[in-house]
Amino acid sequence: MSARSSKPHEVVERALELSRADGCVVIADEQSTANLRWAGNALTTNGVTRGRTLTVIATVNGKEGTASGVVSRSAVTPDELEPLVRAAEAAARGAGPAEDAQPLVTGVQRSPEFTEAPAETSSAVFADFAPALGEAFARARAGGRELYGFANHELVSSYVGTSTGLRLRHDQPNGTLELNAKSPDRTRSAWAGHSTRDFKDVDPAALDAELAVRLGWAERRVELPAGRYETLLPPTAVADLLIYQMWSASGRDAVEGRTVFSKPGGGTRVGEKLTGLPLTLRSDPNEPGLESAPFVIAHSSGGDQSVFDNGLPLAATEWMREGELRHLTTSRHSAGLTGLPVAPGIDNIVLDGGADRSLDEMVANTGRGLLLTCLWYIREVDPASLLLTGLTRDGVYLVENGEVTGEVNNFRFNESPVGVLGRATEAGRTEKTLPREWSDWFTRAAMPALRVPDFNMSSVSQGV
Repeated sequence: MSARSSKPHEVVERALELSRADGCVVIADEQSTANLRWAGNALTTNGVTRGRTLTVIATVNGKEGTASGVVSRSAVTPDELEPLVRAAEAAARGAGPAEDAQPLVTGVQRSPEFTEAPAETSSAVFADFAPALGEAFARARAGGRELYGFANHELVSSYVGTSTGLRLRHDQPNGTLELNAKSPDRTRSAWAGHSTRDFKDVDPAALDAELAVRLGWAERRVELPAGRYETLLPPTAVADLLIYQMWSASGRDAVEGRTVFSKPGGGTRVGEKLTGLPLTLRSDPNEPGLESAPFVIAHSSGGDQSVFDNGLPLAATEWMREGELRHLTTSRHSAGLTGLPVAPGIDNIVLDGGADRSLDEMVANTGRGLLLTCLWYIREVDPASLLLTGLTRDGVYLVENGEVTGEVNNFRFNESPVGVLGRATEAGRTEKTLPREWSDWFTRAAMPALRVPDFNMSSVSQGV
């Protein structure tokens, strides 16, 4: 029997049967991808891939505590299954007691579809999108612009089985579209991105029309110096900043005094107001259009994630409510250490202020300021303040008296997401968006545009 012909749930069951450890967790991830790429208004490549990764987590009880061993391998054949299980057990026996050790999650939990075949994507996911993209190529060619970009769709079916009886499964679709429009002489560039579950809600014509407008704005060039500017951050830029904030919202690190969420003198800033705007930052596995795994799937331990928490149910969590910090991320272990509630990370994020003003309406209400397209090359400068640096890209535009009057040079920025929230004076309508910088790791986001009166453009950048 080949690795691909064996069913994922059967592999999980067989690995659990082979286990001689005191506890065992097995995760089988069945992945399939389909993609399209294009350049100069023409498709260049397309492809479909398939793969399986098996992770075995063995736990061994000892006099000083419980140790864990984790081994992951791809394309495991039936003959390789027992050696993989033994390798995890050997890793556990060779390790010291695991700091995050907890009893494995219990309870009679079984996904009804656990024994069904994995979900798979194929080129058929682009059945409606590809012809529409071809029409966009024709319009772009006629309009004197060139389209570059790619579309990627991934489907991962994760099967989680444990020695305590859990048999869980989650199917996660993930689609991204990135589209660049360039002038034939390459001096002007504009970008748009879209996150999707199935490409049925993607309109290449609308994106191309938006990019055509932005290339038109860029026909007039204005050079501006570094400084603080009233700036409109579109949803994609807000997402990139707040995803990094979420990654830095460790409850344990905050209690230990190492982050922007640490309270001077001890404790955390939970309960403090982070912004005067009525903004709520939340995650929910059942958020419509942004659905994610409703239970913990942890292939490794670290920070506020623990392999011992695999299968732990996830519920809607408000990280910030109407501007007030409510939760920081914790595992069962770090929650016990810090006294904070158990609040594992969830694979989506929504910022909502209840407003309905579009980005165009926010532009129309601007006397003089900058309109960004997106951010990239974001790096942390100071974890204590969560100061980040990065670059603007593919279009920074000057707004004067409610109208975009030209494109300006790119900048390097220095800002903290927490500082941006604290100084923001307006939030627009919340909408699904694709973060530009973090799209390889995190795509399920819905954000509003934000108006920041003094966004710090620390230096001029020569990037495009």
